[in-house]
Order: sequence, then structure tokens, then C-alpha cells
Amino acid sequence: MNENGMNTQNKKEEMAAEESTVAESQDTPVTETVSTFRLVATLAIAGALAGLLIVLVNQHTKPIIDKYKAEQLQLAVYEVLPGVERYNTFYLVNDALSLNLPDGAKESEYKRIYVGYDSANKVSGVAISRGESGFQDIVQVIFGFDPVNGKLSGMKILDSKETPGLGDKIFKDLDFVNQFFAGPETPLVAVKAGAGKGKPNEIDTITGATISSKVVINIINNGLKEWRPVIDQGIPQAPAVSADEEVSP
Repeated sequence: MNENGMNTQNKKEEMAAEESTVAESQDTPVTETVSTFRLVATLAIAGALAGLLIVLVNQHTKPIIDKYKAEQLQLAVYEVLPGVERYNTFYLVNDALSLNLPDGAKESEYKRIYVGYDSANKVSGVAISRGESGFQDIVQVIFGFDPVNGKLSGMKILDSKETPGLGDKIFKDLDFVNQFFAGPETPLVAVKAGAGKGKPNEIDTITGATISSKVVINIINNGLKEWRPVIDQGIPQAPAVSADEEVSP
């Protein structure tokens, strides 16, 4: 082979080698390295934006929810204290009832009761709101009673997550609910439906929801046990105009 032939052969081999290298580079996937800092920063920004959105939504909806709850509570007070003209909120301050909180105190940190008055500005009933653990979750109850004779004047479930179709009968079963509006004496005694002895403090429990029924009864008894000693010390004089925003019953 002459010199020209050898040069031509070498060029062909070089071109083949280059084409092989290009093909291999095309077949090999390119791995892009992602910076750890960049990933963390992206997640942090996304989290911050999500948190900000939650705060903004909460700021917008909380006043609306709080106002609704306050309105429902006011209506519930009138419901469990039938016939009252108005009511005042009294706080437990230093083991005594007070219309006013100490300076700088947070209202949410103080227990309270609601005292109802008739048209002559005389105390005609007291409403107490209390919650305790039920079968599923906390059951929140408000009930009214006459502080003179201790008889109940009504009961309403403010919040409950008891089992649908069973435990929720504590507010859906009117035969059960109406017993608390019939003036039963206290402390209440839970009895199996139809097995009572006709005593004035008996409450028939709900068949299939005995536990939830007893929770309601226990809440009322425990509430009276806690508050009667305080109430028996005397309810302070209150102005003739309610300190609470009135809602028609």
C-alpha cells in the first residue's frame, strides 16, 4: 500500500472513531445535579406561602365563627331558661361571682355562668355551660336550673361528635331531651328506659346510647356540684339593663 492509501485508511479509522464516540455520548443520559440548598429553599418558600395563606384565611373567618358561636350561645341561654327577660354573665373571680374581670385579664381564662332575670329584675334561673368526654369526643352541654329549688329548666347540646344514629340521639331524641325541660329535681339519676320508680330526679337513658345519655347526666350533676357552693354564697346585684347583647328568644 502506498503512502496516499495509508493516509486515506487512517482518516477513515479516525472518522469511525469519532462517530462511535458521538453515538456513545448520545446514548448516555445526562444527569443534572440538583443543589440541596436550592431544594431546601424551594420547600421553605412553599411552606411559608402555605402558612401565610392559612393565617390570612383564619384572620378572615375567625371573627365570623366567633360571632356565630356567641349568637348561638345567647339563644341557648334563653332556651334553657324559659321565660327570662334578659341575662348577665358572671365570672368566677377569686372563688366568687363577679360581673367584671380583673384589669388586663383574658376572658377565655375565666369560668362563667349566665344568670337570667324576670321582668321585675329578680333572678329566675341560672345557665351553666360545661363539657366532658363522651363516647367519641367532648360533649358540650348548657343547662338551666332554678337556684332556689334546684330543679332543672332545660338542657341543650352545644357541641357533640357522638356516633351518628346512636350517640347523636342525645339531641335528636326529643323524648330524652324533653325530660330536662319537665323540671326534674337534682342531682339527676340515670335509669334504664321504662325501669324507673317514678322518682322526681330520674332521667330515662336512650336505648342504644346509654353511655352518651349518662355523659349528659353526669355533666349536669358535676356542673351543679361545682357551681352550687359558689351560687349559694349569693349572686351580686346587677344593673337592670343586661350587660350582654340581647338576642330575642
